Amino acid sequence: MTPITLTQIHIYPVKSLTGIQVNSWPVTEKGLLFDRRWMLVDSNQQFLSQRRLPRMTLIKTELTENHLILSAPDMGELQLPLQPSGGEIINSTIWHDQCPARSVSEEADQWLRDFLGVDCRLVYQPDDLIRPVNPDYAKTSDQVSFADGFPFLIISEQSLAALNQEMQLDLQMIRFRPNLVVAGCDSYAEDYWREISVGEIDFRLTKPCARCPVPTIDPSTGEYGKEPLTTLNRTRKWQNKVYFGQNALHDQCGNLSVGDSVQIKFTGTKQPPI
Repeated sequence: MTPITLTQIHIYPVKSLTGIQVNSWPVTEKGLLFDRRWMLVDSNQQFLSQRRLPRMTLIKTELTENHLILSAPDMGELQLPLQPSGGEIINSTIWHDQCPARSVSEEADQWLRDFLGVDCRLVYQPDDLIRPVNPDYAKTSDQVSFADGFPFLIISEQSLAALNQEMQLDLQMIRFRPNLVVAGCDSYAEDYWREISVGEIDFRLTKPCARCPVPTIDPSTGEYGKEPLTTLNRTRKWQNKVYFGQNALHDQCGNLSVGDSVQIKFTGTKQPPI
């Protein structure tokens, strides 16, 4: 029997900007270190994403020992401290969640306005600002950064291969913005997983991931297409939403590395039931 292993780790320092693929990375109480600890908000303090601004996919992120670096076509690099100090407290909104955050700098705001062409601000979530996870799916101690709702998204390589076969395309995993990619299982096996371990960290897979139009955006151009939503609507639709991947919560801090063994500890009925 082929062992299931962790094959990719992705972090997205700024919500909805380009992510970074790493070989090994620390896991904190909020999830992967620096994952979605920054976010763009509009003039009403509502979060901004590629759903409204597909051009956001053209902004690259880089992490150095002390800095977050943003770059974009025809723009100079923007270098920001990994641990911002001060800043105004802003009560931002992600979907139905009120998320306190701190402003970063006018320089960052202007850089982003110049590239995106909209009024926006960059905000940051310090360690001491806690956002709990929806209690319908989580323990009271679970917390999350500026992700949509959960600290991890898990997808198997086999599920993407099956979807690509249905589409007769070769879309890349980056379109789906996972944190952890695994291989060595059947396609959509993750739909049945409830509790797994990756290396020395235990995970609870509590809710399938409903997909928005973001995976239809070509990350190299920022332009919308029809796939994969057309095919997902035909093959992965339940209660008027389409699903691909599983949201997850973690029970320990530690470190994850590509090649870590994945152990399936508990399974259940398929979620979504399609």
